[in-house]
Amino acid sequence: MSRVLLVEDDPAVRKGVQLALRHQGHDVFAAGTGEEGLENLRAFRPDVVVLDLMLPGIPGLDVCRRIRERDQVPIIIVTARGDDVDVVVGLEAGADDYVVKPVQARVLDARIRALLRRLDAPASDALRPRVETHGSLTIDRAGLVVSLHGMPVALAPSELRLLLTLSAAPGQVLSRQQLLEAVWEHSYHGDIRLVDACVKRLRGKLGELGGDPGYVQTVRGFGYCFRSS
Repeated sequence: MSRVLLVEDDPAVRKGVQLALRHQGHDVFAAGTGEEGLENLRAFRPDVVVLDLMLPGIPGLDVCRRIRERDQVPIIIVTARGDDVDVVVGLEAGADDYVVKPVQARVLDARIRALLRRLDAPASDALRPRVETHGSLTIDRAGLVVSLHGMPVALAPSELRLLLTLSAAPGQVLSRQQLLEAVWEHSYHGDIRLVDACVKRLRGKLGELGGDPGYVQTVRGFGYCFRSS
């Protein structure tokens, strides 16, 4: 049974989502404000956080950022409109996925289960060394640990799975659609912004700033590839 921390200020929506997730077999703690959600993050120790962006008091985006400062628990943000700029901002703030209101229980349950599945290396990666070194970057595929210059790098689940997928085939260009299906298990083309936002966050954590593509290169018009130093 997975533990879900639901942060939603609308009482009717909160109760409905809580009951639906419990019906799907999840243990749910429901918080009505960002403050309450943050206060119970350690006590409840959720496996995933479902976070509404429109909250009184501490806004959802700030809650997302504060969670990421202390924890790499998977975060699914809830937005009112799928084309809203808040989706991209939320993803760049550290969210792993998003759903659009009105929330459909089966969709949310599928997203939660996809996030919580064991991070397996791609099948094509079966014969690769379990610990790889690419310049200053070390990837421990068995322990799911990434280090840069000998220091561990804290990666959110989507960031880690993206890195594992790309690095499994250095030099091979993977389209955004291929990455979307491999990392998020989505098939809807409109969700490719998940890929771009996650690449941006991953590059930042790997020190690839100032326009230097570093390990994750953009192949314009096609997608991304991993450069092994």
